[in-house]
Amino acid sequence: MKVLPDLVHSGEQVLEVGAGTGETGLLLNSHGIPTDGLDLCPRPPLWPVQRAWHQGDLKSFPGYGPYPVVIGNLIFHQFTEAELAVVGAALRFGARVVVASEPLRRRLSQRMMAFVAPLLGANHVTLHDAHVSIAAGFSGNELPAALGMDDGQWQFTCTETVLGAYRMVAVRRP
Repeated sequence: MKVLPDLVHSGEQVLEVGAGTGETGLLLNSHGIPTDGLDLCPRPPLWPVQRAWHQGDLKSFPGYGPYPVVIGNLIFHQFTEAELAVVGAALRFGARVVVASEPLRRRLSQRMMAFVAPLLGANHVTLHDAHVSIAAGFSGNELPAALGMDDGQWQFTCTETVLGAYRMVAVRRP
């Protein structure tokens, strides 16, 4: 999330959706970027007491309002097109910036994972999950389109890395 320091204005708070065990939020908070978490899981034990943790479903979360910056790491590929449309509507209502890091959907990434992961000690469950996640990933401008951010009100860039990462940075036009 190297792009965040340039995107977060003074006094703004970040919401990490699908925050899981909180590693990303902990890192951002340690670098002075005030980040709260939202996940189905309960508050992680190491989560800072001064930062909010919202336990709930991001598809029906009513509290996006105070968060002009929303980030997601390996979460959006877990939803259907219809669910992404619902999430996108909520994010478009109040967010000024949305940043997402997801799997890049391509066969080469699946082949690379199938070859490399066993060498790193991955078991059959991890191999299966990686294959499914990559297949559910994104390419091109699919994620901003699924979130409804292709309506001219958003400026977005989607980048793809050689190692199979897909990153979207969307900023609401003034």
